[in-house]
Amino acid sequence: MEMDKNMAQEPEIELFVKASSDANSVGNCPFSQRLFMILWLKGVNFTLSTVDMKRAPDVLRELAPGSQPPFLRYNNEVKTDINKIEEFLEETLAPPQCEKLCCRYKESNNAGEDIFRTFSAYIKNRNLGIDNILEKRFLTTLAALDLYLKTPLPCEPSDTESSRLYLDGNKLTLADCNLLPKLHIVKVVCRKHLNIVIPPPELEGLTRYLTNAYKEDVFHYTCPNDSEILYAYSSVAKCRTK
Repeated sequence: MEMDKNMAQEPEIELFVKASSDANSVGNCPFSQRLFMILWLKGVNFTLSTVDMKRAPDVLRELAPGSQPPFLRYNNEVKTDINKIEEFLEETLAPPQCEKLCCRYKESNNAGEDIFRTFSAYIKNRNLGIDNILEKRFLTTLAALDLYLKTPLPCEPSDTESSRLYLDGNKLTLADCNLLPKLHIVKVVCRKHLNIVIPPPELEGLTRYLTNAYKEDVFHYTCPNDSEILYAYSSVAKCRTK
């Protein structure tokens, strides 16, 4: 009976994430938000701790020397590799206690994977001679994601446009936890510094996707403040205006 009680005991989970610039809230870090969303969707009890990198906190030196947030403490074990943390949580926090979050279709894992890379190349570019080329590449990746969201999954009728809510169906998955935090950063920065509205209204699939995502508490309430994102990109934006 004692063994059953121990087996049923909830693990002690603590997620350490990057703190905001004023150290009072969650900072701009899509990887931190990704893990935050996963733990929320798993429905487990966990502690969220912000790490102020300016002060080189003792907790960082003691638990994860040489590492940057996010990292995870699961009982007495500390994990620092983001992808391995995701794999660990998916394997450990499994049915029947927790819902599986992996995608049914492998293509969903790769949807939108080039958006943040092309956005970063565009926003950081200081050579105005190639600005139009980089903008076109960035917008092309948005259009590719839009097409994927409109294309029916194998489980949907093939003779009509998909109306699903998210990448892999009508439930958020690991793929969404990875992509949505990056799209939020793109949306905020593009509006402020590039005069681009994300999602473009003509991309109806992407518009549907983000509209539904912002209705989810697990996404809406884990996003950093817009001001925090803009603060992180302020130096980059200044370079573009010179």
